[in-house]
Amino acid sequence: MATTAHLPLLDGRPHLTVGIITADLANLGSEVRLLEDAGVELVHIDVMDGVFCPTMTVGPPLIRAIRSPVLLKDAHLMIDEPLEKLGDFVKAGADLVTFHVESTRHPHRVLQALGVATNANDPERGIIRGVALNPGTPVAAIEPLLDELEYVLVLAINPGWSGQRFLESSERRLAEAKEVIARSGRPILLGVDGGITRENVARVAAMGPNIIVTGSAVFDGKAAAENARFMLTQVAPALVSF
Repeated sequence: MATTAHLPLLDGRPHLTVGIITADLANLGSEVRLLEDAGVELVHIDVMDGVFCPTMTVGPPLIRAIRSPVLLKDAHLMIDEPLEKLGDFVKAGADLVTFHVESTRHPHRVLQALGVATNANDPERGIIRGVALNPGTPVAAIEPLLDELEYVLVLAINPGWSGQRFLESSERRLAEAKEVIARSGRPILLGVDGGITRENVARVAAMGPNIIVTGSAVFDGKAAAENARFMLTQVAPALVSF
């Protein structure tokens, strides 16, 4: 059953989701409160398994440990064949679950499983279902899935390596994804992830995504609260149109 939990994020402005694994995890509670106080609406959790991605990061226990009455938990699963693992992430409290179309032979089954899953934070809300695309994957790969999802995430870097720059081809890919979504006639969120910095976030926001993923640009070990507020002010002038 499709959820409507994503509709408030389709309000005509870009929203930030901030990657928590770049934070000081020894002080997770205070880092989460920092995001809340700054006005951030989503917290992004990069889950890598060392198989689909060369890196291993975190899993359901960290998602469960994030306690916030206001932040949506945005779980980005960069893992191989996620179908049998979805339940653990949902039970841990993920509100938005995104998997990679390249990671499974059965993307429809993954989306359908998420569609009947119960949101652990609010059973009335459902799970926002997302599909991510690597830079080398044609945008057209999402077309057979559009009736079963609420979110498309375009990666602007190759997943699993830090320090990469925003790929300039991402602007064209975002435009292509917007066209595909518009043709579907469904209210689907569009996001972009990778290489988002203080210097380019305003330009990326002007490309029209509903959701912008950032991380180290906020949690740089120096002035996270100031960084979060700066990033929010940079995306505020942009308007998303479909």
